[in-house]
Amino acid sequence: MKIDAESLRKIAHLARLEISASEEEALLHSMDSVLTWMDQLNEIDTENVEPLTHIMDEVNNWREDQGLNTLSRREAITNAPSKNETYIMVPKVIE
Repeated sequence: MKIDAESLRKIAHLARLEISASEEEALLHSMDSVLTWMDQLNEIDTENVEPLTHIMDEVNNWREDQGLNTLSRREAITNAPSKNETYIMVPKVIE
């Protein structure tokens, strides 16, 4: 498949791209090579090939969620910029 300058301008317009005259030739060549490659892929016989849903056969090992208190309250607020003995202090954002 060959792409011409008018098709390139139409695609650029639909993609909201501005293409200069100097960029047009390089883009024509690049898009033409991609479309040629796609034509080569279309020539491959894939009639007896089943579609893949995943690349690998690996299965996730799920674990049960367990709530753990790994930090004490004092350890949790140690690095807070503003705090009292119990809570992290934050600025009021709602009137």
